Amino acid sequence: QVQLVESGGGLVQAGDSLRLSCVASGSKFDISTVGWYRQAPGGQRELVATQTAGDIRSYGAAVKGRVSISRDNDRNTVALQINEAKPEDTALYYCYLFQRWSNDTFWGRGTQVTVTA
Repeated sequence: QVQLVESGGGLVQAGDSLRLSCVASGSKFDISTVGWYRQAPGGQRELVATQTAGDIRSYGAAVKGRVSISRDNDRNTVALQINEAKPEDTALYYCYLFQRWSNDTFWGRGTQVTVTA
């Protein structure tokens, strides 16, 4: 069974940096696509960043230039570095893993990020 556990969220001030991390288990991590979505209160879930098994990275328009995704296949982890945080970055951040061979997507429970002005 695939499990994803996020960590690193918290309360920060605008302009600060923070790093989120997600540990995966129960999947062939190194050949999966992994990434992050976020959902603000009352909003829809939106893409933050994704990284394929071939290390192709994609970023959401709202965060492009301020965030960086990285993965460590030896440790089955994917990290999200957020720089120059803005109040509009406040959201619940979800880690996900996509298994192309089974067309399954798995989600973590999320970690809350709150950015104060």
